Amino acid sequence: MKNELISVAGPTASGKSDLALFLAEKFGGEIISFDSMQIYRGMDIGTAKPTKEELARVRHHMIDIADPTENFSVADFTAKAKECISDVQKRGKKPILCGGTGLYLDSLLFGTEFGELEANDKLREELAAFAEENGNAALHAILAEKDPDAAEKIHMNNVKRVIRALEIIESSGMTKTEWDKKARENSVSIPCIMIALNYRDRAKLYERIDARVDIMMANGLFEEVKELCEKGLLKEGTTAFDAIGYKETMACIRGEYSLSEAAEKIKLATRRYAKRQLTWFLRNKDINWLYPDDYTTKEALYAAAEQLIAEKRQDG
Repeated sequence: MKNELISVAGPTASGKSDLALFLAEKFGGEIISFDSMQIYRGMDIGTAKPTKEELARVRHHMIDIADPTENFSVADFTAKAKECISDVQKRGKKPILCGGTGLYLDSLLFGTEFGELEANDKLREELAAFAEENGNAALHAILAEKDPDAAEKIHMNNVKRVIRALEIIESSGMTKTEWDKKARENSVSIPCIMIALNYRDRAKLYERIDARVDIMMANGLFEEVKELCEKGLLKEGTTAFDAIGYKETMACIRGEYSLSEAAEKIKLATRRYAKRQLTWFLRNKDINWLYPDDYTTKEALYAAAEQLIAEKRQDG
């Protein structure tokens, strides 16, 4: 069990952070976040970062490590998270992974950042529109400049593959050629007991999401976004700029709709995101699912998680 990892995943507002805190305290652990937005400094309320009290209870890693103006790639996350895991283990602590960004977790545990990327629909649409307006050869020329090896292998009329190669560059910071090479080199997974939370009654999860958004608005999300904008820290074209909660609030600041309308749009976008999160995690057959609405108390849920871990350890 010395080098064992435990991960707690699930959709936003499912209660995974509370469970991870319990497990970290139970097993003498430290939490390593795999949330793609909590890495950004100053984006606190809208990303539901741990409170000061929670940070005082258990040491957290991979939070507040980049400015919102930076584009932080999957490869960046994987490298830094592995360093954190090594450091935690060297100090005799248990790494407890916690978050909702499935791509980050998969890339860390299985190296699948070098095999599969979450679709960037916005970028795909932009590149497809560029090809439609300027021709397939013009789009292919962009790829030839950024990744000559891939361009040589992909015909300019295979627009879908050209777009995919450009998407890899944009999302990972690597060329498709480098990506394929890493895929061959990364075939060993990191042992981990994987837990994820879901709700049998989806309406209960959505109620939790709506309540969380209401709390964010009450805690000053509008003021947080306004301050980031005034400091020039939310720039178009960056990952942080398009974060759920921030783009809707920025539109409110621009006067496109009211604060209450912004809140409703955030709730809708978050519910849709939760569905995508679940779709991603449900593909992983190694995940052990727990359903909070099966239990009458948090303590009962935590006991079930503890028992699950004990059983997995016995199974070897």
